[in-house]
Amino acid sequence: MSNKHNKKRNVGIIYELLLRNISNCLIENRKKDAQKALNIIENRFKKGTELYKEFRLFNALVKTNASGTHVAAAILQEAKIGSKNINDKKLDIEKSALIRDINYKLNDNNFYYRSINDYTDYATVQTVMNEWRKSEYSNIAKVAEYENKIIQRLIENKNSVVDYDRPTESDALIFKLMTEKINQRYENKLNEEQKNIIRYYALNEDKSDKIKEFLSEVKSTTKKELTNFKKNNKNSFIDKKIDIVLEKIETLNLDNQIDDSTISKFLIVSQLKKELKS
Repeated sequence: MSNKHNKKRNVGIIYELLLRNISNCLIENRKKDAQKALNIIENRFKKGTELYKEFRLFNALVKTNASGTHVAAAILQEAKIGSKNINDKKLDIEKSALIRDINYKLNDNNFYYRSINDYTDYATVQTVMNEWRKSEYSNIAKVAEYENKIIQRLIENKNSVVDYDRPTESDALIFKLMTEKINQRYENKLNEEQKNIIRYYALNEDKSDKIKEFLSEVKSTTKKELTNFKKNNKNSFIDKKIDIVLEKIETLNLDNQIDDSTISKFLIVSQLKKELKS
């Protein structure tokens, strides 16, 4: 296991550097350049790719908070199994394509030279994941040493719970980007509930039950507002329209995986509720 780490092929570091690039571009009001980096994230880290699979495992090892050694060891074991199931050749091709996009599509000479606060931990996680995929050819002694470091980090890590009042730099950036993207699509300002919908979706992708619980509440309260509006309405034509809208809201399905389409529908539902209240 070499001591020299190739950060260009570290999925966690590259993702963080892309976020830093976007952040700098937004600060300097270079929205087109920021969009280029965002496009790279959306295209290269999309679900179904080997890069996405590795990134999710990587995040589990650097951001999860384990209650004890046994839990941390179980997380490590699951990550090891998942890492071995990644197609190494496809992953290598995808990382090369990602690096090529960064080099040729981003106008950022400082991209690879920005500092990462948790660089050592990121390097440890990426290195051990690489070694896991080598199976019998891995450096067993070094793997054991690095696994122990990761377990200690999982136990000490306090970043697994998102504090919406004090989000991390990356969390805040993701929320800002998603908000701007939705604003551009609908050409209006988001109300507070709509912002919360995006926040839950952007920052709690792994916690699908939490998202569904929140969206279910949005659905329920909107139906209640519509029902109250119907009681006070004296126009028969509008009455029929209310029934149609209620039926459409009722058919919104939260049983399946929450995706961009679902979020877009609930943003509209939330806007309807706001208009009903006003």
